[in-house]
Amino acid sequence: MRKAISNANLSHYIANAIIGLHTVAVLFYGIGIILNNVDLTDTTIQIPHIYKIEFPFNIQMQSTYKFVLTAELIQLIMSSWGMGVINALLLVLTLHIGAQIDILCCWLTELMSVQGANNRNNMMRKIIQKHQKIIYFTDNIENLYTFIALLQFVSNVLMICLLGFLIITALDNPNAMEKIVRSLSYYSVTNLEAFIFCYAGEYLINKSKAIGNAAYDTSWYNMEPEQSRIILFIILRSQKQLTLTIGKMMNLSLQQFANIMNSAGSYISVLLAMQ
Repeated sequence: MRKAISNANLSHYIANAIIGLHTVAVLFYGIGIILNNVDLTDTTIQIPHIYKIEFPFNIQMQSTYKFVLTAELIQLIMSSWGMGVINALLLVLTLHIGAQIDILCCWLTELMSVQGANNRNNMMRKIIQKHQKIIYFTDNIENLYTFIALLQFVSNVLMICLLGFLIITALDNPNAMEKIVRSLSYYSVTNLEAFIFCYAGEYLINKSKAIGNAAYDTSWYNMEPEQSRIILFIILRSQKQLTLTIGKMMNLSLQQFANIMNSAGSYISVLLAMQ
């Protein structure tokens, strides 16, 4: 129970941190455009916006222009919060599963100390039901996030590649610091999104191994034949690891995160060579 409460508190801090980082990234990107003084009467320059959009009204007045930029910034912040909530929810659900697995492992550890055949059978029933609920809950998360992960990874590889290329090429420009600061915050958040998904998958893989280890450590060979068979089935089922996948094609893991970074680095090298 203490582990579950600890994970709940950790989830709260992580969720706030993720949403805060997304907000900071948007502010770094957009606040500079709002603070710049732009001559709206100069027709030789393109009026800067946080993102390109066409308006059905005239924005040549300074007050109207600033209002439009502020509305764009607010809309972008709200969108970033949506992305942050999706990422934070995945981590919260994953940590919740981890806490439930810790409870299951604790029950397996205490199984041999339970006195009486009926009490032990009741404990075995609770263990089986808990294990089934963990598997079912993990499958639901997998079905919910597998295609989200696919879209995230395709977009993240492209974003990491293009932002990295932009940061490197900006080093020779006179306004390099402004471009680097604006791009670096987005680059960091994009890497964080990919890492969150991969860490969640790695965390589940390691936690699912703990179920089999805890079941094996119960001295199942000293139990009644019926009970030992149940423990053996739990050990056997735990060999099929709890995983999250990218579009049902690849498992999410830290190894996959390393592959993404290597791929992005290769693409940046190709773009620099073509420059």
